[in-house]
Amino acid sequence: MTATTDLPQVSRQALADAVPLFLPAIPFALVVGVAIRQSVIPAGAGMFSSPALMAGAAQLALLTLAGTASIWAVMSAVIVINARHIMYSAALSPAFKDQPRWFRWFGPFFLLDQVFALTAPHSADSPAQFRRYYLVVSAVFFTGWHVSLAAGLAVGSVVPAAWQLGYAPAVMFVGLVVFGLDRRPAVVAAVVGATASFLAIGLPNRAGLLVGALCGVVAGFLADRTGNDAK
Repeated sequence: MTATTDLPQVSRQALADAVPLFLPAIPFALVVGVAIRQSVIPAGAGMFSSPALMAGAAQLALLTLAGTASIWAVMSAVIVINARHIMYSAALSPAFKDQPRWFRWFGPFFLLDQVFALTAPHSADSPAQFRRYYLVVSAVFFTGWHVSLAAGLAVGSVVPAAWQLGYAPAVMFVGLVVFGLDRRPAVVAAVVGATASFLAIGLPNRAGLLVGALCGVVAGFLADRTGNDAK
């Protein structure tokens, strides 16, 4: 069977993998939608920040810090939180090398935490199979995130504080752990990130997100480096 005839099966597998992993991200998307409603940033600009940044934690930091911190502080927080994407890009660069130019330019835009967690094990697939898997997974998360975001924006004014939606980032990290059990650096990064986010949940301006992201990135880097040194 050729790689081309395998593509429908690749699509089905990508859907089967992506949908369960998206479920833990729904409460986080709702939190970001609520934050758009409560932010000093206009709702339209807040919604646009999602496709502009394509990173929920960075978007939440932008929305909650706006109006309470300087522009430089906001930019620094967004850059630091998104720094983990450099590690993701480096890890997947071999899989992108033999791809069409349009995919090399277009594909990295969708490189979320969950997209990386799912597609990294497929980096040795044929270029066509990897591309199909990556695009289907990305479509699930891009569409599902923005639908959930819009729902959070719609109900933002009536969400009770007792729901404790601030725990949503930790829930998302836990979901990453479940689907990264065969990748030690990913597990370490997710566990440390979730724990740090949970412990720092009471910090003002949702600084717990920044703490969790930083701790997760550092822990994942150290775990990856330790694993490589041991080989």
